[in-house]
Amino acid sequence: MSDPIRSFRHFRDVPDGLWRWKNFSPAEIACRGTGQLKLHPEALDKLQALRDRLGKPLIVRSAYRSPEHNRNVGGAPRSKHMDGTAFDIAMSNHDPLAFEAAAREVGFLGFGFYPRSGFIHLDLGPGRVWGERFPVRATAFAAETPPAREAIAQSRTLKGTGAAGVATVGAAGVEVAQEVLAEAQGAILPLVPHLDILRWLFIALALGGIAVAVWARMDDWKKGLR
Repeated sequence: MSDPIRSFRHFRDVPDGLWRWKNFSPAEIACRGTGQLKLHPEALDKLQALRDRLGKPLIVRSAYRSPEHNRNVGGAPRSKHMDGTAFDIAMSNHDPLAFEAAAREVGFLGFGFYPRSGFIHLDLGPGRVWGERFPVRATAFAAETPPAREAIAQSRTLKGTGAAGVATVGAAGVEVAQEVLAEAQGAILPLVPHLDILRWLFIALALGGIAVAVWARMDDWKKGLR
């Protein structure tokens, strides 16, 4: 028998013993507009299975949406987000082709591709596909850094108030920083073979600046300005 679907007025109301998805927190899955949460165990089991299969963090852009919030963001009238069975996952640290293949293997059936916004929509079905596919990446990803956002989620600090509220803000900041760094790595990696040249170029520029400053001071001294 499958676990029942449960609804909570706020993600902080989820009992500790009920949450079993180690790499995610209730705050990540809750409605961004209201804090409400519809806990769909089957969908979350598949999301955790996808995280385990890929072996790297999943940045959840959107999960559950209350009907009100879904209207406010222009969601489809029958959006799967309102059922708690859909997730929008950022592709900033994933290869879209490998991500889609892994998502299909763990049981996701609905796929929406949003390359301009940088995410893929996943849901439990029915099976369908929409949107323009992501272009093939020209460079590989750099090695992953320890997922600080997930460490905070595991500590359960995102469920509290007061000091835990600071942790919530901190977690959001870490998530944004991770995403920005992941987006930037595609531009940085092609420069890696030229780092030595760039280093010596910067050193030469610095020495040139020092030489100009020394010459200017000596010239002023000769003219009696110093």
